[in-house]
Amino acid sequence: MVMTVQKMEPIPTPARPQSIYGAAAHTMDLDMGEPVPAASNETFGRGPQRGDTRVVVVLYGLDQDNIVATVAEVLGKPYRLKNGFKEVTWEDQDLVVGISAKNAIMDIAARDRALVVAINAHCVNLGMPPDTYLSAQCDYEFLYPQEPFSRRDLSRFISHTLGQLNHHETLMAKPRTYFISTTFPDVHAALPNIDILTVGSDAVELRVDLLKEPLKDGTFAPIPSLSYVGEQVMLLRQRTELPIIFTTRCIAENGRFPMDNPDLYYDYLYRAIQWGVEYIDVEVWLPEAIRRKLYEQRGSSRIMSAFHDFSGTFKWPSKRAESVFRDSRRYADIVKMIAIINDHNENFELEYFRSKMKAEYPDAPPLSAVNMGETGQFSRTLNKVFTPITHPLLPIIAAPGQMSAAEINQALALLGQLPRKNIYGISNPSTRSATPQAPFYEKCFNELGLPHYFAVVELQMRGSGCVETWCNQRNFGGAYLNPAVSFTSLVSNSPLFKALNHGAGPVLSEAARLIGMVDTIVVRPNSSVFASSAPASISSSPRRHQDGDSFGAYHSSHSGLPPNTSLVFDNASWKGILSTLTRDLAPSAYSGRAAVVLASSADDAASALFALKALNIGKVYTVGFKAPPGFAKDLPIEPFNSLESLQKARTVSQNGANDRAGDTSPFLVVSALGLDKSNLVGMLLRVFGSRGATKSRKVFLDLADGSAPRKGDPSLVAEQYGFAAYGSADVTAFTTVETLRLLVGQNVPYSFVRLASGRTPF
Repeated sequence: MVMTVQKMEPIPTPARPQSIYGAAAHTMDLDMGEPVPAASNETFGRGPQRGDTRVVVVLYGLDQDNIVATVAEVLGKPYRLKNGFKEVTWEDQDLVVGISAKNAIMDIAARDRALVVAINAHCVNLGMPPDTYLSAQCDYEFLYPQEPFSRRDLSRFISHTLGQLNHHETLMAKPRTYFISTTFPDVHAALPNIDILTVGSDAVELRVDLLKEPLKDGTFAPIPSLSYVGEQVMLLRQRTELPIIFTTRCIAENGRFPMDNPDLYYDYLYRAIQWGVEYIDVEVWLPEAIRRKLYEQRGSSRIMSAFHDFSGTFKWPSKRAESVFRDSRRYADIVKMIAIINDHNENFELEYFRSKMKAEYPDAPPLSAVNMGETGQFSRTLNKVFTPITHPLLPIIAAPGQMSAAEINQALALLGQLPRKNIYGISNPSTRSATPQAPFYEKCFNELGLPHYFAVVELQMRGSGCVETWCNQRNFGGAYLNPAVSFTSLVSNSPLFKALNHGAGPVLSEAARLIGMVDTIVVRPNSSVFASSAPASISSSPRRHQDGDSFGAYHSSHSGLPPNTSLVFDNASWKGILSTLTRDLAPSAYSGRAAVVLASSADDAASALFALKALNIGKVYTVGFKAPPGFAKDLPIEPFNSLESLQKARTVSQNGANDRAGDTSPFLVVSALGLDKSNLVGMLLRVFGSRGATKSRKVFLDLADGSAPRKGDPSLVAEQYGFAAYGSADVTAFTTVETLRLLVGQNVPYSFVRLASGRTPF
C-alpha cells in the first residue's frame, strides 16, 4: 500500500573470484569523531578482482575474427592474431590473442596451460555443435549468435570465467535467497515473462532434463543434445542478469535424465562450467570420482551438491541424514538436501538437524534444506539458503509443495516473522526520478507479497518532517533518501541519532563514511548488526493498530524506535554506478586507466569516485570541485586547473606511458553536472574524443536527470565522438535494485525495474 505524500520544506544538500560489492565491506560506528570498526566483522562480498592473469587466447571460426577485437575491448586490452599456440609467449600477457579454430586444432593440446587460458568463441550461425575436439580442449566456450550480438552477455561471461566478478559471496550474505526453476521445455517460452518470473529470485535454475529438443520427424530427443542445451543457456543468459543454476535431475529424483551412464552427467555438467554457468547442480549419488573431478575443475562456478529423497522414509534425526551431509560437503560450495515427509513435526526435526550441522561442522558450506509436499511447506518458510520457488506463470511445479516468493512472504507475515513496516522515500520536492518510485514500490511489494506500507514524503531540516521524525517509529522499516543527504547534517541536529547504540551513534557503512552522503537507512536489531550492505533482517511481529489503513493514525500511535534497534546509514548509489559501468565491460577494462569526473561539488561526485576506486582506476582528473581528502590515499586525483593540465590528460596516461589500448586520453568521463552545464560537458567530450571513432570506444556516464528535455544532449555528442554513453536511468535502475535489497532483503532484477519505468531493458 502506498500512503499519502506529505508536503514539507526542502532540505539543502549539506585463482577464486570475489563479489562485486566489496568497498563497502564492513561497517563503522561513529561517535561524532573518528569512525571505529563496528563490533561485527562480517563482510558483504569483496570488490572486483584482478582474476585470471594468464594470456587470453580466443579461438574464432570462419570470418569471425571480429569476436577477438570485441573480447579485447571488453577486457580493455589490444589484440593480435597469431597462427597457433606455439607463437604465444609471456610477452603477450597484456594482449588478447586470436587464433583461428582451423589453426588451433594443430597444437592446442600442447599449449602451456600455465601461460594461456583458451576460450572457444563459436558463432552458432556457423552450425552446431562446435568442433567437439576444440570444445573438449578449451578451458571455456562462448556461444553467440551473429545477430543480435549481446555485449553484456560477453561481458558477463568474461567477467565470471576470468574471476573478475562473482556474486556468490553477496548472495550468501543475504538473510534469505531464492531461486526459480524454469520448467519450460524450451527457454523461448519463458523469455517473454522472464522479467516478472524472476522478481524475488536470486538465481534462475535451468532444468536441462525437462528440455525437449524437437527432431526432424516431429518427435523429441530422449535426452537434449549438448548443442541444444548450449543454445538454451545462451538464450537465457542474454535475457537475465541473474546467476544460472544448471541442473540435470535424474529419474530417481523426479527428473528425466537416465541413471545408467554417470559419465553422461559429467559431460553435461563440465560443459556448463565451460559455458560460464554460475551454479552447477551435482547429485550426490554420482560416483565420488566424478563429483571430485567437477569440484576440482569448477573454476569460477560454484558446485551445489544435491540430494533428494522421495521415499517418504527419510528421517532427519537419522545417521543417514548426517552421513549424506558429510559426504556432500566434501565437494560442494552449497549443500542441498530435500526430502518428502509425512508428519508436520518432521519440519521441526529438520530445523534441529540444520542447527546441529551448523554447530558440529562450522566450516561446512551453507545448507539449503526443505521438506517436500504440502506438509513440508512450513520448512520452506524457515530455509534461508536458495529456497526453490515457483511462479503462477510456470507451466508445472518443479517439485511437490513448491511455493512462490509471494506465498512464502505471506506465510512469514502470518507467522509473525515478517512484520508490517513503514518504509519511506524521503525526497526533495525538486527531485524527479527517472523511475516513478511510489507506484514502483507498490508494484514490487504486491508482486512479492510483502505487507509493508510505503510512502513518499518530503523533508525539511527540522520539525515534524525531518528524517528523525520518520525514523523514530516502532514500525519504522527503513528509507531511501533522494537526493542523498550528508551524514553530518543528518546527525548534528538529531538527539535520536546521537543516542543510538548507547551513544555511539548510527552504524555507518564504509561507503557512506568515505562518500559522506547517505541515501539509504536500514533497520537492524542490535543483536544481529552485520555488514551494512546486506539486506535487512526481520524479527518478531509488531502490535497491530486497529486503524492501520490510516497513515496518520498508524504513524502517531507507533512512535518511538525500539531501544534494541540500530540504524545503518548506507550509500547504494555507488553500486548503481559500478553496475552500470561493468554492464558491457569487464572491470579490467577500467583498471589502471584515467578518468575525468565533472561535478559542481564534492558531494555530487563522491559516489562516482567511490565506484572508480573499486574499479582500480589509475588516475582521476577533476573538474569543478575539490575531491574529498579521504579518496587521496588509494586514488590518485589531479584537478584541471590550467590548459597545461588539460593537455597533459590528453597525451599522457596515469603511469606516464602510453595507454595500453593505444588510446592516450582519459578512457572514462563521468558528469554529475546539471542540465544547465550540458555545453561544458559536450565541449570536454569533443576534446577527449575523436569524431566518428568506432575502435576502442571510451565510456561516458551522465548522472544528470535524463527525464527533462535539454539542448545539446552530451550523450549524443559522446556517441559522435567515440564514447559508449550511459545515462542516469541505468544508474537509477541499478541503484533501486540495491536499495530494495538493503531495505527488504528481496531481489528485484534490473530488467524488472527498467520494465516498470516504461523502458526496454534489452
